[in-house]
Amino acid sequence: MSTDRKPYIVGITGGIACGKTTATDHLQSLGAIVLDADVESRAVTAPDGMALPAIREQFGDEVFNEDGTLDRHALGRIVFSDIEKRHALEGIIHPMIQHKMLSDLQEAGRAGEKIVFLSVPLLYETGMDALCDETWVLMLDRETQIKRLMERDSIDLEAAEKRIDSQMDAEERASKANVVIRTGRSIEQTRSELSALYRDLKKRFA
Repeated sequence: MSTDRKPYIVGITGGIACGKTTATDHLQSLGAIVLDADVESRAVTAPDGMALPAIREQFGDEVFNEDGTLDRHALGRIVFSDIEKRHALEGIIHPMIQHKMLSDLQEAGRAGEKIVFLSVPLLYETGMDALCDETWVLMLDRETQIKRLMERDSIDLEAAEKRIDSQMDAEERASKANVVIRTGRSIEQTRSELSALYRDLKKRFA
């Protein structure tokens, strides 16, 4: 039976390379419903994605490969070096992502889901925390964050620092959260904490 009851919404966020994907993958393995802004971002910028025409108009052919696909590295170099251009890109992509996630939230409510996680890298910056009943923040010390980001994206120290500094300060983000999960430990320890948090959350709605 369908219902229009609103699910309890948990926002999950954290700085770049702080382990959001690892966390949400684990939550999904436990049966949690996760709506992921990164997944939607990749969808709208994939080949024939709805954001590509506006990106080409704003940034030109230099951020596209010869086959018409988006050159993400070229675009990244531009937007992480110029705050106005980064805001221009966000102005294209974020409304598309938010529209899709709101639609998916409504669908989850109609399906009778009791708990839904919203995984959004810029949860507070975009104001999407206003949708949430509580928020969880993944936090990592800066040195480890830089190291992980350099290894993950094959970028140098300067590029890594620019990307991290483009986001909200880690301490400010943590101060806004209901739950702070520190991910500088082993993956097993982080997963164990997430399991306990999710188990406690489900008990509240049993």
